[in-house]
Amino acid sequence: MPCRCWTTLAVFGTLCAASPKRGLVYIPNEAWPQDDAIWIHDNSVVTWYYTSGREPHAAYNPPVSDLEFVPMMWGMGDDPDDTGFLNSINSQLDAEVNIRHVLAFNEADMRWDSGGAILLLPKPLAVTFVPLRSRGIKLGLLSVSGAGWRIQWLREVEGNCTQLLNRKCEYDFVPTTSGFPDARIWVTEYAFAHQNLEATKEFYRLSAEYLDNHPKIDGYSYFGSFRSQVSNVGPNATFLNNGGPLANIGSLYLGFGETGLDPISG
Repeated sequence: MPCRCWTTLAVFGTLCAASPKRGLVYIPNEAWPQDDAIWIHDNSVVTWYYTSGREPHAAYNPPVSDLEFVPMMWGMGDDPDDTGFLNSINSQLDAEVNIRHVLAFNEADMRWDSGGAILLLPKPLAVTFVPLRSRGIKLGLLSVSGAGWRIQWLREVEGNCTQLLNRKCEYDFVPTTSGFPDARIWVTEYAFAHQNLEATKEFYRLSAEYLDNHPKIDGYSYFGSFRSQVSNVGPNATFLNNGGPLANIGSLYLGFGETGLDPISG
């Protein structure tokens, strides 16, 4: 889930240039498929997106969009030797799909009791994830929650994967909703959920500047790419108002000025 707050934030500045860090959490909504086109405005600063799956969304394929697609290995089935994810990414690379990074398992430390997860996760990492590094893909280690055990949990998973491979279980960055020492960071979901409008706007303004300028953060994606009326993070945290146009935060996130629209309007 999106994180609730930040402790140290810098002063907001106007952001107009393309941000290689800024991405989109794509949230499909069958009721309003036309909303998909909003995220590929000309001159938008957003440069990448993820769907929580292995396949890109058709609305963002070239030549319509040049957004980088970042696949996610969301979880695993019953067979730890399954190479479906690896095969899919290799096929996409062969077809020249713009893939340079991949993400592994969203908040995996919350999926099972920690002992079971530690035992199960290293094998799919070793079999279907780590091999992508040989094709120049940058690997994001397991995304973890903000739970107190997250760092020790990740270290144990990494250690077990290394033991299984008989060499270091390599990765390039850690996708997270919190943090991990001594690693490049991607913040894959964040928002100030269920707050009043002014607090939400101030949080967005401060956090965007902080994330853009933090030297260890290479990517981030705000959780709010949907209409206010279907939001599960409160009505004020969303990019779109009830009727579908960009609200202030959504427009700022894409790199434009405020629209003057509150999320609950429309």
